[in-house]
Amino acid sequence: MGDKFDCLKISNQLCFPLYACSKEIVKRYKPYLDPIDLTYTQYITMLVVWEEKEITVKALGDKLFLDSGTLTPVLKKLEQKGYVKRTRSKDDERNLIITLTADGEALKEQACAIPAKMAKCVSISQEETIQLYNLLYKLLEKAPKMEDMEP
Repeated sequence: MGDKFDCLKISNQLCFPLYACSKEIVKRYKPYLDPIDLTYTQYITMLVVWEEKEITVKALGDKLFLDSGTLTPVLKKLEQKGYVKRTRSKDDERNLIITLTADGEALKEQACAIPAKMAKCVSISQEETIQLYNLLYKLLEKAPKMEDMEP
């Protein structure tokens, strides 16, 4: 029988392998993102913008599970690079709209090979990859919002 502190062993934490895997995956993206001058957070932001073409900061944050405080500097940098344009909504000035530029669209061509290169960096089968993807999204969907959690 274990003691009451077994719950505090790192080997009993679901969060740790998730954290460590995430860190390792992001590290493996770096050599593919450096040539196109993107950080990982800029890259995932561009993935959504490439798909949507135009999106509010709030909707972008919802898709990426990022708050506006994290997104704002990322979007400013992407705008400085000429990949997106930030404008206030004409209907409601509180909403900031992110629009893909022609240069941002051109960057998409350079980034197209990254997913296939990354697939070679992950040493699990395609079936396991799909299972993991589904489990992680299930976890994300079922996780309570931070504001709904007890302290």
